[in-house]
Amino acid sequence: MDHRAEVAEFLHSRRDRIVPEQLGLIGGGRRRVPGLRREEVAMRTGVSVEYYARMERGDLSGVSPAVLDALAQALKLDEAESAHLHDLAGAASPRRAPRRRRTEEEGIRPSLRRLLDAITGAPAWIRDRRTTIVATNPLGRALYAPIIEDRANGSNTARFIFFNPAAEEFFPDWNRVADEVVATLRGYAGQCPRDKAMTDLIGELVTRSDDFCTRWSRHDVRFHRLGVKRIHHPIVGDLELDYEALDLPADPDWFLFAHTAESGSPTEERLQLLGSFAASGPAGVEQ
Repeated sequence: MDHRAEVAEFLHSRRDRIVPEQLGLIGGGRRRVPGLRREEVAMRTGVSVEYYARMERGDLSGVSPAVLDALAQALKLDEAESAHLHDLAGAASPRRAPRRRRTEEEGIRPSLRRLLDAITGAPAWIRDRRTTIVATNPLGRALYAPIIEDRANGSNTARFIFFNPAAEEFFPDWNRVADEVVATLRGYAGQCPRDKAMTDLIGELVTRSDDFCTRWSRHDVRFHRLGVKRIHHPIVGDLELDYEALDLPADPDWFLFAHTAESGSPTEERLQLLGSFAASGPAGVEQ
C-alpha cells in the first residue's frame, strides 16, 4: 500500500461524505464537490488552505497531535477513524519501529494456553491482526470449525469470508460481517504499515475478490471490540452470540475473543449441545 495515497484517499473520502448543511453551510447547485470544500475543512481545523492541501496530498509528516485532533473534529471522525488518522500520521515518521509479531515457530505461551483452556463455558479463541485464528479452546474450535478446517485459506477469517462460498451460509448477516472485517483490517493496516504479511493479505484480497475491493475503496475503519454475531452452525443450527475482545499486552499482535449467550436462550441450549459434541472430540489445538 502506498502510504501517501492511503492518507490522501482517506481524507478525501471523509471530506466528501459530509453534507454541508450538517455544519450550517450553504449547499445548493453552485457547489462543485459533494461534501466540504478544502478551504472549509482548513478553516474548521484552524490551518491554512495550503497546509490542509498538503495533508490531503498525503503528507502528514510533522503534523502535531493537536492539529490531527482538530482535523478529526472538522471531518466529524468517530473514535476508530480518529485513531486511524493518528496511526497514519505516526507511520509518516521514519523513526517508527516496526511492530514485532510472534512467529508460528514460537507458538503460544503455555500460560496463555492454560488460560484459554480454563474458559470452559464459552467459545474462546485467539486471532492475530490479519484475522488468522491462532488458537482455540475446545468449544471455540467446535464453533469455528468451518474456518479452522478451511486449510486452503489458512484458518484466516477474511479469506474464508471472501473466498469460501460456505461463508454466506455460516454468517447469515454476511454483508454486515464482510463490511466489519474490511473496516477492521483497514484499522489494523494503519497501525502496522510495515507489516509485510498484512500487506500481502490485503493485496491478495483486493486482487481475488471484487466484494473486498469495493469495500476496501470506501476507507471505512472500525474497532472490533464487542458486538453481536449471528452464526448458522452446521451441527447445532442458528446461534445469536455476544462477543467481547481483549487485548493481550504481552502479545500486541494477538487478541482474545469469547462468545456468550443470554441465559435461558435457545442459543445457550445449542452452545451446551455443541459443548457436548466438542467434549467427545479432540481438544482445541493451536492452528
